Amino acid sequence: MPTDPGPLAACTISRDVQNFDLLIEDMETILGESWGDLGFDEARTFLGQPDADTLEFVAMAIDEMDEGDLAQLTDIITTAKARNIKVVLIAEDVTPASLHQLLRAGADEFVPYPLPEGELQAAVVRLRSPAPSVTNPPAGATDAPVQLRGGGDGVLIAVQGMAGGSGATTFAVNLAWELATVDKTNPPRVCLIDFGLQFGAVATYLDLPRRDSVLELLSDVDSVDGDSFGQALVSFEDKLQVLSAPPEILPLDMLTPQDIGKLLEIAREHFDFVVVDMPPCLVQWSETVLTSAQIYFAMVELDMRSAQNTLRVKRALQSEELPFDKLRFVLNRAPKFTDLQGKSRAKRMAESLGISIDLQLPDGGRVVTQACDHGLPLASQAAKNPLRKEIAKLAASLHAVGQSDAEAA
Repeated sequence: MPTDPGPLAACTISRDVQNFDLLIEDMETILGESWGDLGFDEARTFLGQPDADTLEFVAMAIDEMDEGDLAQLTDIITTAKARNIKVVLIAEDVTPASLHQLLRAGADEFVPYPLPEGELQAAVVRLRSPAPSVTNPPAGATDAPVQLRGGGDGVLIAVQGMAGGSGATTFAVNLAWELATVDKTNPPRVCLIDFGLQFGAVATYLDLPRRDSVLELLSDVDSVDGDSFGQALVSFEDKLQVLSAPPEILPLDMLTPQDIGKLLEIAREHFDFVVVDMPPCLVQWSETVLTSAQIYFAMVELDMRSAQNTLRVKRALQSEELPFDKLRFVLNRAPKFTDLQGKSRAKRMAESLGISIDLQLPDGGRVVTQACDHGLPLASQAAKNPLRKEIAKLAASLHAVGQSDAEAA
């Protein structure tokens, strides 16, 4: 421990802090000399002493060599939480199963190692910030737990962008809202799920809080049921139920295909439509969503990025004998009716990739970005926007097909 007689504001806890030189630099930048270092064996004892009363947080740094001591690590986290000391978990090359267990034990923040620039500082700022007031939820949010009823067999609709900025989240959010409001007298039950565990923006686009209960849900999927799933949802204007991305960045492989399958099964049981916003990459559970979805929209633009990435995805899925043909390609910011050259380019791109462009969405202009920044669906911000009109038409057709199937059954 340092010789500085001043009170300690934080401590690192690790097998050997010298293995985490970036952590040492960040702790010195944030706290100066008002921090100390503890080994695993001495940490629990120190946390039980009066000297620990001044600690704001501890930064537990672990790597793959520490995974055999999970019981001890969990005990340290539990001891810290009992003293109201925040815990930042810093992990390098640790399996998702181990992260899962330590997050369940009560770690407040997770930061990967090597530490991204400024990420530990941001985590400390969040720890020091007061918890948001539950008495003043965002304008469109309803903070009361969502009451669900089962017995359903919802249509699963997935949306994934083939390139960054292709408008996948905007499309997913507005499609979910249009489905939720498509029938004024007997609206379908709609759930929007954000599986972008790291940078998901659904909550931002609807001005909804990111709830800690989402992290709790994802940390213990085995015990999830309809009630706990409903507790993690946030209601937007009492019409659309949203499972947002968690408040903290999580590794995408924290969830297994079995976890994703169970969450989708519960959602489909309780809703008529389940819209899933996928992360902009392929992970081990992408196959689970692809095979489970009735409709899988792939968002592309008329550019080389979309073309090259679509070709990569096609090769990857076909090499694994996965149903690439299930993808329904949506061309966002499509050429206008009078843009014959643009239409010719779109046709040539589809032919060269061996795909069919099933839906073309017009460019909604700056108002689309403004609606997202204001946390409102296009229907509320700009009802006459051409992009909104096309998404509304799609929602009406999906609802009509669902009604026909229900009547036939």
